[in-house]
Amino acid sequence: MDTEKVTNAVAPEKDVDGLTSINAGKLSRGDLGDCFIPCTPNGCMELIRQTGVSVAGKRAVVIGRSKIVGAPMHDLLLWNHATVGKADILVVGIGKAEMVKGEWIKKGAVVIDCFSVCFSHGKSVLSECALCLSVLSCFLLWSDEKVILCVVFIIPNSDIVISRSCVPKPIDCLAREVGLLSDEVELYGKTKAKVHLSIIKRLQAQPDGKYVVVTGITPTPLGEGKSTTTIGLVQALGAHLKLNVFACVRQPSQGPTFGIKGGAAGGGYSQVIPMEEFNLHLTGDIHAITAANNLVAAAIDARMFHESTQSDKALYNRLVPLNGEQRKFSPIQINRLKKLGIEKTDPSTLTEEEITRFARLDMDPSSVTWQRVLDTNDRFLRKITIGQSPTEKGYTREAQFDITVASEIMAVLALTTSLQDMRQRLAKMVVATSRGGQPITTEDLGVSGALTVLMKDAIKPNLMQTLEGNPVFVHAGPFANIAHGNSSILADKIALKLVGPEGFVVTEAGFGADIGMEKFFNIKCRYSGLRPHVVVLVATVRALKMHGGGPTVTAGMPLPKEYIEENLELLEKGCSNMRKQIENAQHFGVPVVVAVNAFKTDTEAELDLVCSMAKAVGAFDAVRCSHWAEGGAGAVALGQAVQRASEAPSKFQFLYDLELPIADKIRIIAQKIYGADDIELLPEAQHKVELYTKQGFSNLPICMAKTHLSLSHEADRKGVPTGFILPIRDIRASVGSGFLFPLVGTMPTIPGLPTRPCFYDIDLDPETEQVNGLF
Repeated sequence: MDTEKVTNAVAPEKDVDGLTSINAGKLSRGDLGDCFIPCTPNGCMELIRQTGVSVAGKRAVVIGRSKIVGAPMHDLLLWNHATVGKADILVVGIGKAEMVKGEWIKKGAVVIDCFSVCFSHGKSVLSECALCLSVLSCFLLWSDEKVILCVVFIIPNSDIVISRSCVPKPIDCLAREVGLLSDEVELYGKTKAKVHLSIIKRLQAQPDGKYVVVTGITPTPLGEGKSTTTIGLVQALGAHLKLNVFACVRQPSQGPTFGIKGGAAGGGYSQVIPMEEFNLHLTGDIHAITAANNLVAAAIDARMFHESTQSDKALYNRLVPLNGEQRKFSPIQINRLKKLGIEKTDPSTLTEEEITRFARLDMDPSSVTWQRVLDTNDRFLRKITIGQSPTEKGYTREAQFDITVASEIMAVLALTTSLQDMRQRLAKMVVATSRGGQPITTEDLGVSGALTVLMKDAIKPNLMQTLEGNPVFVHAGPFANIAHGNSSILADKIALKLVGPEGFVVTEAGFGADIGMEKFFNIKCRYSGLRPHVVVLVATVRALKMHGGGPTVTAGMPLPKEYIEENLELLEKGCSNMRKQIENAQHFGVPVVVAVNAFKTDTEAELDLVCSMAKAVGAFDAVRCSHWAEGGAGAVALGQAVQRASEAPSKFQFLYDLELPIADKIRIIAQKIYGADDIELLPEAQHKVELYTKQGFSNLPICMAKTHLSLSHEADRKGVPTGFILPIRDIRASVGSGFLFPLVGTMPTIPGLPTRPCFYDIDLDPETEQVNGLF
């Protein structure tokens, strides 16, 4: 066999061992930035760098001359300015066990052992040697024309260190792997891309894959690893069980990222990478929503100001200005005329009465429900007074800010099914009520077309990857305790087509099952038409102990001893919350698999107790997971349980009929999901029920804005509270996105910063441009 001919038949970019004449030649010439360096020598160089030893000027010895290790290792050391002599650096790759004895090695030397060194007689030397037994390197293996990312690792103590230890595969390569065509992908650098919606039409005949939603028990303020479990499960199904799989997750808000929670890329060895790009600006979708939302807010106040300071004729002349010698309606103004029943297109033909109706929206300032937003936790913007500048001539009013991810435009992005559908939803958004009781929309304001332009790129899902090279769609990011808390329908639909009928799409619903999961089923599934096969409910021993009566958990503070020592009695009592959340999932007729996210402080008895109690109350299965420490390998049992559950019989159903009165739908959620005795509509909420019923919005689904830290409206009531009345202080209409959202108790729509926010730890290294201290 002509080995040279065989190796040279491999494309240089697929030559992981660096054996082709092109790669070997470049390496021997020192063209290190332009060749594929063999993985083992490359890993050896990384290990040497991590010891802090400078290679330049050191005497290096390489034992072995194989083309895979010895020869390229020699070249690498040579081009990094090492010399030959008694070894400061010893790389042994001869392939013969115990060939090199410990007593042969110079004290203080750096030793890279490729299974050839024996230290049985060199313990005194061992204490002074930097002995490395594994190669810290990421490399690509090509198999059946697919790229599989392999990672050999130890466990650092920081998510960001783990994230940076892996070099992501080029995003265009990942796109090809999952079946995307080049003209369907819009690259944003090397590690992320947007996917064009044209793929939906191309794949419309392709059967969907299996659909899995990940939710959780009522969490502690620390979070229980729901995002980590989502990514770990995807890695298990894809990299280990060899199935086509996609993760669909939300884009994190800057609010918690810089506030108290940190990022949402997952953790440990179950992350979306690069985590800095994931957790920060990504491709700017949230910024686009902020811009669009605040354009609406500016249009509302400007219109009220101009109507209050001008006559009908002056207002009309400015709305339909002379262009040359004639006036002309814009297309969006034609739409308003049709809504008013005026079938005219010539501005000069309108009567005085028609001019008044067209020009004056006559908004009642006290009825404005549209708020400004920003993507920062700023508690002092929860109530503000606007219009205090002298130029506004005394037209002040009370207003507020919401966080961007609570904007109705974010909900529209998450629930839309096409660009045309988004345009229609944006046009239907109600911002206020006229003094005559009519709803005022963004179409009436004339701003809906501009909103669509601002959102035209944000509608495309963002493609990224896990640490183990599995594809991830990151798209939309509503909070579950304020909005509906789910990633986009579009991302899910595209992913379900791409994985095919034997594949899996794993999406995540925000916070506990009483919030994100309930809204996933009752809102998202209504508009998508999709029916999930499995619910994965994430539980932790830590959170269950809290629900059993354990002390308060505070982010940034050490855990009390109850959470790091075995306490089966406390744990068993707290399992009541898990039981209730399993029941909540069963209301919808979908099998439940409990994933017990294990921490190092959990004991075997505690983990066994949670699994046995979960199965005793009706879970299809319950398995412990170690995906934070082990990546996909630590969630293989969970993946297998999900596979089995996806084949189990199910009978999906919604919790309530849309035709029921507004108060009845709220009551069903409160009683069946939260365990309340009843609801109390406070005066403002009762007024909104009557108003929205009169305006024709009573048949919309319900999106409860409620604390995520308790099944009740009081965050400090843990476990399964009973005997409470759920107070509804107000109800708002998100007509464009398609739901009503009641405000429960004192739930704010913009969070505040804690005493010590996460941003204390974040900085940029000006030399390397690396983000330090992030998450």
